[in-house]
Amino acid sequence: MTLRLTGVGVGPGDPELVTVKGVNALRAARVVVVPVLDTGERGRAEATVRHYVDDRRIVRVVFALNERGDRARREAAWDAAGVRVAELLAEHGSVAFATIGDPNVYSTFTYLVETVTRLVGDVTAETVPGITAMQDLAARSGAVLTEGTEPLTLVPVTAGVAVLKEALAGPGTVVAYKFGRLAAEVAAALRETGRVEGAVWGASLGLPEQEIRPAAELLDGPLPYLSTLIAPARRDGRGGKL
Repeated sequence: MTLRLTGVGVGPGDPELVTVKGVNALRAARVVVVPVLDTGERGRAEATVRHYVDDRRIVRVVFALNERGDRARREAAWDAAGVRVAELLAEHGSVAFATIGDPNVYSTFTYLVETVTRLVGDVTAETVPGITAMQDLAARSGAVLTEGTEPLTLVPVTAGVAVLKEALAGPGTVVAYKFGRLAAEVAAALRETGRVEGAVWGASLGLPEQEIRPAAELLDGPLPYLSTLIAPARRDGRGGKL
């Protein structure tokens, strides 16, 4: 029997943004794994999946999704999750793993595949793309991500504000992920590089607590961890970058 592990992108939170292919993949799998924090609360991926999959086929597996300081604890959680998914594969043959956004963009699915492959050996891993937070924020705010020959740079601010500053100093649109805890530093970087105008940030997209505001209104205190920022390229007219 071929063991099949499928990473399914379920979008940034709005269940209507799961693709038809994603829904079909979730429903076709014998088991759907959803990642959860060790504190046990329901995450965005799980909440989205429950719109389409019977509760009896959903398995909650703990990942240290919010652990950045203790590498040993984080990797122990990845190992334990890999063991659990390997067990599910052996039992059911087909397992889907639901991840917010896209499974190939800053997703825990990457680590899961590596761990499960090491444990099981012969496993077919595949992905179903999902809509990303930057696409959702662009649609909801009216921010245009790219035109003509403009580059698009995606920066996780967990890599450091200096990396963001470097991107903002360059051409094209800059998207920042995971910047909520460093909102004040991000606001300062936008001002220093002259990129405040037209920039927008959003959090909890598609959910009742959704916030979308101009970047000029970045709060001094921390924002939700998964906040997203779009700083559009400087544009001087229609088709100016063609």
